Amino acid sequence: MLAIAHRCGNTIAGLRAALDAGVDLVEADVHAYRGRLEVRHLRSSGGLPLLWDKDTVVQRRHHPSLQLSDLIAALGDDHRLMIDLKGVHPRLAPSVAALLREATPDRALTVCTKAWWMLDVFQVPVRRVWSAGSRRGLARLRERLRAGTRGPVHGVSVRRSLLLPHVVRELHEATGLVMTWPVDTAEALAESRALGVDAVISKDLDLLGRVLAER
Repeated sequence: MLAIAHRCGNTIAGLRAALDAGVDLVEADVHAYRGRLEVRHLRSSGGLPLLWDKDTVVQRRHHPSLQLSDLIAALGDDHRLMIDLKGVHPRLAPSVAALLREATPDRALTVCTKAWWMLDVFQVPVRRVWSAGSRRGLARLRERLRAGTRGPVHGVSVRRSLLLPHVVRELHEATGLVMTWPVDTAEALAESRALGVDAVISKDLDLLGRVLAER
């Protein structure tokens, strides 16, 4: 089972801590905003000066802005980064693809999104992961995988509450890697093992350390 650090790539300190812990991938959330590729979990809308997520609302000027180019520079020669494309900004995927071609042309970084069409601009060695976080999204994902895809799919990432063992087996027939999230407790980890997934995505580095130790 692979260990993937959820959101740890949203800061350089978090990236380094997760890499030092030995995880297989570090996830970072990337948004397009005014010509920049910002790394952050908090969402934004249009020109509003606010960022938010659930019960959190902050002024953009009070939130540190990390650029994807700076995160990749901090990554060094490592390849253990999974870029989660947030939103459907028309320049998001092309800008990320161009940056990866320039900065990491020979490394197999991973790109994940719920808007699967955005993955079409990425070429090998980038690893493409389709994500689904709702029942409707999972139904569409299963239908698309049955019908065949327009390019290589390295894996899928599906919310844990949507998965059943027979669904995981079906996904395995179409792709070699089934990831799930959130897995932040021992109970969630045990359930993920029972489901038969290949990778767990967790914010808890200690829990991921257990996965690595047991492996």
